[in-house]
Amino acid sequence: METEKTNKDILVKGLKTMGLSLGCMFLGPTLYYIALTNKEKPLYIPILIIAIIICIFAVFFAFRGINIILDSMFKKKSS
Repeated sequence: METEKTNKDILVKGLKTMGLSLGCMFLGPTLYYIALTNKEKPLYIPILIIAIIICIFAVFFAFRGINIILDSMFKKKSS
């Protein structure tokens, strides 16, 4: 009987994705706050758009990272 083990390469890929998500989780709201406190500045709209896009990427990378980590633990190897 063969025991299934965690695929470490895929796990590392998932952890890197979660790290990217963590960076976006800090950067997005920070830029959003900066944009909303400087409404009179000319770069208000571009910074606000970039901040919202980064926040969306944070959620996307978090779900993708969790999915990759779960695949490394529970997905059967096709051999």
